[in-house]
Amino acid sequence: MTTPDRFISGAIDLGQIKARADAQAQAQKSTDSVGGIPSSMTVTVENLETEVIRRSLQVPVIVLIGTSASPDSEQLRNQLVELAQRSHRGFIFGYVDADHSPDLAQVFGVRGLPTVLVIAAGRPVTSFEGGQPAEVVEQWVKDIVTKLGPQLSGLPAEDEAEQVSEPRDPRYEAAEAALADEDYETAKRYYAQVLEEDPDNEDARRAYERTRLLERLAAADISEDPGAVADCDPHDFEKALVAVDADIAQGRVEEGLSRMISFLKGDHRDEARARLLELFNLFEPHDSCVIRARTAMASALF
Repeated sequence: MTTPDRFISGAIDLGQIKARADAQAQAQKSTDSVGGIPSSMTVTVENLETEVIRRSLQVPVIVLIGTSASPDSEQLRNQLVELAQRSHRGFIFGYVDADHSPDLAQVFGVRGLPTVLVIAAGRPVTSFEGGQPAEVVEQWVKDIVTKLGPQLSGLPAEDEAEQVSEPRDPRYEAAEAALADEDYETAKRYYAQVLEEDPDNEDARRAYERTRLLERLAAADISEDPGAVADCDPHDFEKALVAVDADIAQGRVEEGLSRMISFLKGDHRDEARARLLELFNLFEPHDSCVIRARTAMASALF
């Protein structure tokens, strides 16, 4: 399976009571938490960035996208919960319920259930589909922790985690609640307020641009594959804009940026450049995809 290189949080329906209850119950029943960090959790759009992407800078995060209708999913889930508890901070396990969060499952580029993937340093590094023998999964997890763990910063000590813990700006919570209701204007307004006070806040900048991308996709006609539609008419800039957003939302970052770069030598040079600069704000400045795209953009422009 080809896994996406980046993730864009989708505006899914977090009003589903079961999804919220599962997330809370999973955090409460974890027996191996440090500084409030559970060994296992349910992944939602609310915690995707903080507890999966950012946490993966510290330790590998193993994510299972599954369904309670699949015995293989349930077996993998139980085993990974146990392995996470036994790992003593070696990795964090996250579960995505594809039945209750289908859009979130799509964010991970899932093609079959169950799918297990590993996130490290903010990006997926390996994955597998389907059920596996318990001993194979256990050895696979050991290899992941052994190979990737030393390359990451590690979780903070319990006392350190408690010391550095700070209340989160409530405007982020309000923006995420608005996103859950697909109220993009309200979400943008909250992120914009943060940026007005702190123009250099990269987290707020990326969240604002993600919200704009999701808003554009929500308004677009994507009844057909946007990439295929754009490929059939490669000179149509409007179709390309939709395809680029869809590419990036589905993790095909380099493909999306390259598609927009292709318009830098034509009639839509200025619009393409402006959109590229917006899209770059979705990622860390040192992201390899952004660096390559900036180089290609400079070559195309000059």
